[in-house]
Amino acid sequence: MTAETILFWVFAIPLVATALGVIVARSPVYAAMNLVAAFFFMAGIYVLLTAHLIAFMQVLVYAGAVMVLFLFVIMLISLGDEHLFPSRKSAMQYLGVVGALALFSVLAAAIGRTVTAPAMRAVDASFGTVKAVGQVLFTEFLLPFEATSLLLLVAIVGAVVVAKERI
Repeated sequence: MTAETILFWVFAIPLVATALGVIVARSPVYAAMNLVAAFFFMAGIYVLLTAHLIAFMQVLVYAGAVMVLFLFVIMLISLGDEHLFPSRKSAMQYLGVVGALALFSVLAAAIGRTVTAPAMRAVDASFGTVKAVGQVLFTEFLLPFEATSLLLLVAIVGAVVVAKERI
């Protein structure tokens, strides 16, 4: 086994464990903290894929800003203990378990077929750098980038208008 393979498993196993922790956690705060850990382990996998900018943005944006927002909302709504008691299982929960098992079987079959996959091809030294991403973003994807910024601006103005009515 190569060092890269060992590092992959060092990041992948805790990533799956913390992702499962998000699902099974009873407390929303514990689920959010597991999600932060999952974001950090995912950033480690991005580094192994030589996508350093994506790894940095993963930590900065998701593990930083988005999770602070999630935790703020969780603390703001201050859930009581009434959601911790077991409730009766609904048909949708059983359907969700069946769907999860079907997804797991499809993933297992796909992974079983790719055991003999060829090795990753080498990438340029500039792959994933800020300059390379910026070059592609502002040439090939300029219109979607500007449309996204306009959409975010409209969302911010809408949030201010909704909040202003309460104040």
